[in-house]
Amino acid sequence: MDRKLWGQCLSEFVGTFILIFIGCGSVAQMVLNNAELSQWEISFVWGLAVSMAIYVTGAVSRTHINPAVTITVAMLRGFPWKNVMPYIVAQLAGAFTGAGLVYWLYRGGFAQFAQAENMVRGSAESVETAGIFSTYPAAYLSNFDAFLVEVFITAILLIVILAVVDDKNPSLPDLRNLGPLVIGLTVAMIGGSFGTLTGFALNPARDFGPRLFAWVAGWDSIALPGPGGYFWVPILGPIIGGLLGGVIYDKLVRRYLQSKDEIPAGQAGEGQERNSAS
Repeated sequence: MDRKLWGQCLSEFVGTFILIFIGCGSVAQMVLNNAELSQWEISFVWGLAVSMAIYVTGAVSRTHINPAVTITVAMLRGFPWKNVMPYIVAQLAGAFTGAGLVYWLYRGGFAQFAQAENMVRGSAESVETAGIFSTYPAAYLSNFDAFLVEVFITAILLIVILAVVDDKNPSLPDLRNLGPLVIGLTVAMIGGSFGTLTGFALNPARDFGPRLFAWVAGWDSIALPGPGGYFWVPILGPIIGGLLGGVIYDKLVRRYLQSKDEIPAGQAGEGQERNSAS
């Protein structure tokens, strides 16, 4: 592995670690310490974690921190395929490590919760604490229904990401420094709208890395393969959703964009005035 790719992989590791450490940490304090956090507040924390990860690591690896993003930009934006697996491995490692540190910091809380609830780790009831690490669907959803949820919400996320980083987008100069916040707020809005359906995984590494840690830490089949063999849903759903979002953006939006160089001077000024007025 060359030095540049090694640095990019380290960046992906750090970015994904930040995401999971902050995101799973917020869920842990809600479940284990009875912190009064609403669905919107949890979603907002996850969104801020995404934004902070991008600000910290974006200059090195452009902060994919999500295999669905990595695969989509490889398919549609010329990201080198030779870098795809190293990126994904780094993302999974960062997620696994972030989950491990959350567990270690809250280890007393896990023990106290299990004792108070008379809960045996790995039993069906322990899905409540396993959910600190990975996502599980609402009881009334089938795996296929949950799969569709993950497809559609990840498609929305990728549409926003591709718009924010698109050099052809005339509004990009205004978004360049705010792009990470826009992406983070998109994650938060998705969580606030659909988070109670599937836990808004949106990201195979975000789910599988911590799920793998939970399996190693004793949650056994509750973690992997999960009730009803659920583990594949937050892997395949976001990957297909990311590609769907990329195709939608390219075919329905990007093909009709004019870069700043292509917009006549008068129209460009009018567009700026309209943006300012709004």
